[in-house]
Amino acid sequence: MSLKIFIDGRYFGERDAKVSVFDHGLLYGDGVFEGIRIYNGRVFKLKEHIDRLFCSAKAILLDIPMSHSQIMRATLETCRKNKLRDGYIRLIVTRGVGTLGLNPNRCKRGSVIIIADKIQVYPPELYARGMEIVTVPTVRNLHSAVNPAIKSLNYLNNILAKIEANNAGVEEAVMLNSEGFVAECTADNIFIVKSGKLFTPPLSAGALYGITRGTVIDIAREAGIEVSEPNLTRYDLFNADECFLTGTGAEIIPVVKIDGRVIGSGKPGRLTRQLVGKYHALTKATGEPIYV
Repeated sequence: MSLKIFIDGRYFGERDAKVSVFDHGLLYGDGVFEGIRIYNGRVFKLKEHIDRLFCSAKAILLDIPMSHSQIMRATLETCRKNKLRDGYIRLIVTRGVGTLGLNPNRCKRGSVIIIADKIQVYPPELYARGMEIVTVPTVRNLHSAVNPAIKSLNYLNNILAKIEANNAGVEEAVMLNSEGFVAECTADNIFIVKSGKLFTPPLSAGALYGITRGTVIDIAREAGIEVSEPNLTRYDLFNADECFLTGTGAEIIPVVKIDGRVIGSGKPGRLTRQLVGKYHALTKATGEPIYV
């Protein structure tokens, strides 16, 4: 079955779902996006993702030509049209069609695109045995340049780091900020466990306002686990008892080696496994229902 893709109020098959070559999202990466998961016929944390979409758009003075509720309804309808019960949604807002110049004022109207399909971010065996990651030379964007809080279509900073990870033969990479503190990975937030406590870099270090990150923090605190957000260095990562990554696509995936250093026992840790169980239970039980 061909996917049905939402573009500005209409649905198109995969072959006919097209945007103009003059769209500034294509020409300059001028736009914002969200990745959202579908579990058991429910869209997980839909409101939070759309809230973040509007925050990203506001930060770049991009007027989204639909309301919050309209985008929610269109997202659910796109899932229905594609008969999805489990999958992934890519929600995109571009600046729209303009001229070959940079000036965003030449773009008359933003464009909204919604794609709902399947996704597999990492091989399943990595969730069981844990993954190896490396630190890469490419640093996270400066707050004074392109603020890392903006989930923009211009992902070249992360892509360069991903290329370096690929060249090192691993799936993911740790990105540091300009001061040498841990920011996040190319597509995921990072957590460590030390002496039964949970640590993750602060948003001020360049970490994305991760929806899964926030969910894991809430789950941990509800379970009585102490969580803090200090600046972390590579030394802190190397000497952690456990480490894991979080992201909408990745969910929670354990890390067992960083830059050749074995983390803890070299196997997914007890607290990591506990949080994975609680997270999976939450995703299956909550969310905006697609079929009502």
